[in-house]
Amino acid sequence: MTIEEFFSQYNKVALAFSGGVDSAYLLYAAKKYSKNVKAYYVKSNFQPEFELDDAKRLAEELKVNMEIIPLDVLCDEEITKNPENRCYFCKKRIFSSILQKAEKDGYKILIDGTNASDDYDDRPGMKVLTELSVLSPLRICGITKDKVRELSKEAGLFTWNKPAYACLATRIPTGEKITKEKLKLTEKSEEELSKMGFSDFRVRLIGQTAKIQVTEKQLNMVLEKRDEILQKLKPYYDSIILDLETR
Repeated sequence: MTIEEFFSQYNKVALAFSGGVDSAYLLYAAKKYSKNVKAYYVKSNFQPEFELDDAKRLAEELKVNMEIIPLDVLCDEEITKNPENRCYFCKKRIFSSILQKAEKDGYKILIDGTNASDDYDDRPGMKVLTELSVLSPLRICGITKDKVRELSKEAGLFTWNKPAYACLATRIPTGEKITKEKLKLTEKSEEELSKMGFSDFRVRLIGQTAKIQVTEKQLNMVLEKRDEILQKLKPYYDSIILDLETR
């Protein structure tokens, strides 16, 4: 099945929209091939502001209606306890909230940006898609991550080369309680590194230590900007370390 054939079969859809590469292309395809699509962006403490900014920008460029759904994930103890399957509980709240809004708006089909490269068995959150009958057109049509980027570039989407991004909660070690303060600190730290020119990196929290993970190509850049990094981050952490295994 091609993506065009998918949307000819499901021509009125609600999209769980994150502003990332996959859902961005899916929004483009749905706008092009379906008769009716509405995007729903769930804003929680786990998403940095730039993700929402990207989502708004693309929705405006494609002239697609996007609704922002505020969600307090930190009120759910199953999530804040940060167990190994935290992603399952979080995704269930996110997709349930979208389904509730979408159904009120008259949408019976909810789609998401899971692609054919995603390892279904290795992600606790994937189980939610099956439980809530969420369809994944990219996966159904056999479109891989690399193909998504290729098609996005051809379509002129600014997201085509956007680095993969995992939510802020992934920076906190499994089993350690997730708090608003820890998430804000992580977001601020990563925003500072982004301003310095780093991309596709993480600032992970280990107690009161910040562990910086960058790609191999950016290792020298860390050393070059060492003083600036320490100036910006040291006020918030006891120590700053670099992960030599890289991303």
